[in-house]
Amino acid sequence: MEKPFALLLLIAAQVVTAGFFLWDVISDGLSLGRWALSDWHFVVEAVAAIALILAVIIEARYLVALLRRKSHLERQVSVAASAFHDVIEAQFAAWSLTPSEADVAHFTVKGFSIGEIAQYRGSAEGTIKSHLNAIYRKAGVANRGELLSLLIEDLTGTDLITAPDPALPAGATSLP
Repeated sequence: MEKPFALLLLIAAQVVTAGFFLWDVISDGLSLGRWALSDWHFVVEAVAAIALILAVIIEARYLVALLRRKSHLERQVSVAASAFHDVIEAQFAAWSLTPSEADVAHFTVKGFSIGEIAQYRGSAEGTIKSHLNAIYRKAGVANRGELLSLLIEDLTGTDLITAPDPALPAGATSLP
């Protein structure tokens, strides 16, 4: 929130500056009278004041648009995080994970190492490895990468890991 506040302060300073320049241009124009447009200093000052006012208006509109976009993206991330959590919970239930296994699986999905998971859970690393083996067996995968891939597949509804296409040359893969 500090950056929008700083930008608001900057825009406020520009508004004050633009007001000063506008007041100065108007007072100069009144003192010069009908000859104001023939004075190059006055014309340059008037154009600069108008440009500053336009810049402030554009910056304010851009800031509002950015704040709206940020809010929209935050809502989308929240919805996606909730959906991912729901997919994970449904998969853990489908795999019949015990509460301890589900806890270890959550830490695993978040990217924690075996040592970190053991430390957070107050367990031995061997216990965490045992839980991971049970999780992988119940999920039908061999490692952490395959577990994550399986969860992402469920979230996106696409197969990330597919059997090789016999029509393709050896070593080539096809995307779904």
